[in-house]
Amino acid sequence: MAKVVTMGEIMLRLSTPGNQKYIQATQFDINYGGGEANVAVSLANYGHDAEFVTKVPENPIGACAVAALRKYGVETKHIAKGGDRLGIYFLETGASMRPSNVTYDRANSTASISDFDFDEIFEGADWFHFTGITPAVSDAAAELTEAACKAAKAHGVTVSCDLNFRKKLWTSEKAQKV
Repeated sequence: MAKVVTMGEIMLRLSTPGNQKYIQATQFDINYGGGEANVAVSLANYGHDAEFVTKVPENPIGACAVAALRKYGVETKHIAKGGDRLGIYFLETGASMRPSNVTYDRANSTASISDFDFDEIFEGADWFHFTGITPAVSDAAAELTEAACKAAKAHGVTVSCDLNFRKKLWTSEKAQKV
């Protein structure tokens, strides 16, 4: 099977139970995920050699995020450690005619400020996947995504992108430019 590398921000998701609105909830369900992390888990479930690249804080929450990937067989050896916080998003699952609502709390998260050894990461890789969410996180994350794409190309790795535009993260004009 192919070796696929995905890169992005893994986040802590806090969701209201049972289709409750934020105002109704007295507790949240916890999950870890993000577009690229979810792709890595899905690929690992299909038997591919899947690796996820990100940066998490060196604290118990960061360790839980990494463990959430490992339990599905996702390789995590190139996950950087450091910074102060993991990005968080809140999910109010829709019900009937009420749409779902997502609220982000990811400013200054660690994934937006990291450097990686892409020569090592792409060694033996067949495929690199990212989404349009990653470069939207910050200017530094956009630069990091561009560097990863260039390194993947230099290693002969196929690159795919799920454009996944999120208007809560950036404007159409900036997204088109990046």
